[in-house]
Amino acid sequence: MSNATEKSISAGKLVRVTFLPEGRTVEFEFGALPYKLHGKPMSLLDVAENFGVFLDHACGGVCACATCHVLIKAGESGLTAPDDDELDRLEMVADQQLTSRLGCQAVITRPGDYVVEIPKWNRNYVSEGKPLTSTDTK
Repeated sequence: MSNATEKSISAGKLVRVTFLPEGRTVEFEFGALPYKLHGKPMSLLDVAENFGVFLDHACGGVCACATCHVLIKAGESGLTAPDDDELDRLEMVADQQLTSRLGCQAVITRPGDYVVEIPKWNRNYVSEGKPLTSTDTK
């Protein structure tokens, strides 16, 4: 687990995000995450950038593409609702599902647990210079 700070976070302010398939869980205090200028502040992409979790975002996180497509497995009610721009972009993703969101637009609105899956077809490690792992080739 990764913590944004070394101090203990009270349960009422704890945000826990698990990124699948990596199974990496990060924790931070709600409202205390520094903005990394990718996606909206407190978006799933912003969280990924803060903790070094790779989530492709070809447009820089400005809702101009769909490369940061993720599937929300838990915590959907704690995220902002998709706006028209996001819904338009989601029409371009491979295998769109009811839980499909763009990581740059899905903003965490309250403390809680979130589980986010980066679909296999969106794991573009080679284009970003990230080495493939044995689980990527399966």
